[in-house]
Amino acid sequence: MNLPVVAPLVVAAIACLTDLRTRRIPNVLTFGSAAGACGFHLADRGIGGLGWAAAGWLVAGLMFLPLFALRGLGGGDVKLLAALGAWVGPGAAVWLAIWSAVAGGPLAIAVALSRGYLGRALLNVWGILTFWRVAGLRPHPALTLESAVGPRLPYSIPIAVGLMVTLWLQ
Repeated sequence: MNLPVVAPLVVAAIACLTDLRTRRIPNVLTFGSAAGACGFHLADRGIGGLGWAAAGWLVAGLMFLPLFALRGLGGGDVKLLAALGAWVGPGAAVWLAIWSAVAGGPLAIAVALSRGYLGRALLNVWGILTFWRVAGLRPHPALTLESAVGPRLPYSIPIAVGLMVTLWLQ
């Protein structure tokens, strides 16, 4: 069994299930996975492996932190991406974030289309961009996760897709 491949896939699958059921990703899963990754890489490659896992955690977390700060993504999603980054390391963590974002677009469009919300979603995107142009890069008070009235995409799903693509391409 290849633990650095299987473990993050299992974590991503559990995150998807809990996110779909409860709209939350438990801290015990994300922090536990990050600790497991650090422990595994420490045992496998010594202090350098621990540093590599910690760097993966940090890089992945920082990649989605701006989306969290703008209230467009939940904290559990950022922590999940960071935990998976600890398993794949800093270089692959960048690709994990990129592939997750790439997967998120079509999945969000599919959810919006299936709920008859695509027109409103596009108007919201335009509203956010206009707000940022006028007010600067900060959360739009009426268009955040907390104030959303439309369908919401459990972002653990695009993160899991991003993980699968990242692992496949390695």
